[in-house]
Amino acid sequence: MTETHLARETAHPSSVTPTGAPRRPGVWIDHWRPDDEVFWSTGGEKIARKNLWLSMFAEHIGFSVWVIWTIVVLNLANIGIKLSVSELFLLTLVPNLIGSMLRIPYTFAVPRFGGRAWTTVSAALLFVPTLLLAFLVPSGWLLHQAHDTQLWVLFVCAATAGVGGGNFSSSM
Repeated sequence: MTETHLARETAHPSSVTPTGAPRRPGVWIDHWRPDDEVFWSTGGEKIARKNLWLSMFAEHIGFSVWVIWTIVVLNLANIGIKLSVSELFLLTLVPNLIGSMLRIPYTFAVPRFGGRAWTTVSAALLFVPTLLLAFLVPSGWLLHQAHDTQLWVLFVCAATAGVGGGNFSSSM
C-alpha cells in the first residue's frame, strides 16, 4: 500500500474529505458545493466572501502597480529628469509588455500552487516595483547620473511593474 492510501485508511473520519483525501484545514478547500444551501449557510458563504474581498484587494493593488508608470512619466520632468517623448512612451510601454507576457504563466500558477498561495506570492512580488520606484526615482541619485544610466535604471524599474499586470490580467 502507498503512504497516501495508508493515510486515508488510518485517518479519523472527520479528517477525510468525501473523496477520501486527507483534510488539510486552513490550507486548501477540499470540497466546494456553493449550490448546496446547507453548505452555503454553514460556512461556504463566509469563505467565499473572504476570498472575494482578499482577491479584489490583491487585484486592485496589482492594477495600481501596473499602471503607476503612466503617472510617473508625466512627473519625471518635475524632479529634474529630462527624457524625450519617445523615451517616456517606452517607459509607459514596458510594464504593459511585461504584464501581458506574465499573464500566461500567472494563469497556470493558480492551479499549480493554489489560489491562496499564488495570490499571496504574486501580491508580495508587488513590493519589488513599488520599493524600486520609491527609493530610486525621488532619491536624487538619478539626477547625478548620465542620461543613458537614468534611462536604463528607469527602464528596469518600469519593467518590474509588469508583475502587477501579470497579477491583474491573469485574475481577469
